[in-house]
Amino acid sequence: MVDTPDTLLEGDRLSRRFGGVVALQDYSVKLSKGDLLGLIGPNGAGKTTAFNLLSGVLPPSSGSISLDGRNLTGSQPEAFAEAGIARSFQNIRLFKDLSAWENVAAGYHMRHGAGWLSTILALPGARASERRMREKACALMETVGLADFIDQRAGDMPYGHQRKLEIARALATEPRVLLLDEPAAGMNATETEELKKMIAVIHEDLGLTLVLVEHDMRFVMSLCRRVQVLNRGELIADGTPEEVQATPAVAEAYLGKGRGKKVA
Repeated sequence: MVDTPDTLLEGDRLSRRFGGVVALQDYSVKLSKGDLLGLIGPNGAGKTTAFNLLSGVLPPSSGSISLDGRNLTGSQPEAFAEAGIARSFQNIRLFKDLSAWENVAAGYHMRHGAGWLSTILALPGARASERRMREKACALMETVGLADFIDQRAGDMPYGHQRKLEIARALATEPRVLLLDEPAAGMNATETEELKKMIAVIHEDLGLTLVLVEHDMRFVMSLCRRVQVLNRGELIADGTPEEVQATPAVAEAYLGKGRGKKVA
């Protein structure tokens, strides 16, 4: 892919093989600041593999990944996070015995923690740092609509709120790119609508670049400005929601050959 001055995140001809199985083949994506991309496809299309490559959970078998010109190919997940790429997971991974605000503060610790020695010794600097992180965590929880759950045990929160809390924790790492892996999974219609509004708010207010994988087609098509479609590990469409829905290969991938032109 030809780089442009405003390119933020780029994955170039990414492939991933598991033994003799090709899970992703020559996948490319290029995102600028403020982009909102939906990544969709049938089960087994390679969506999760693409996400795992872009977040450093898996190294690519071939291809490259860069953020703002910095080559991250083959780096550990913590290097991706430090560079500014955060993600949520399909299966919620909260610290369920901690309070909601403590979960969010855990994200802030990556960049603003006082250090392990100061924390263990409870030095004044560490105590001041903890107060600032609580304030920042509470403010962020208000942004995502969880102001009434600040001190609640994370594991006792309703499922939809736990989803929001995980996103808030990812936001606390102060990312430049946020990857959301099926954020609406398991939600009812009301929770899904609330989540869609929340994502729109953080996208606009924080100016983040967002990428989301989601099975809910209407959710993606109504929220994202650009959509990519994977099928059997290959990219088969890339464009606006209207362009993607009108692509015959997409209809065939979802519905079978000759079953119509639109998938949502």
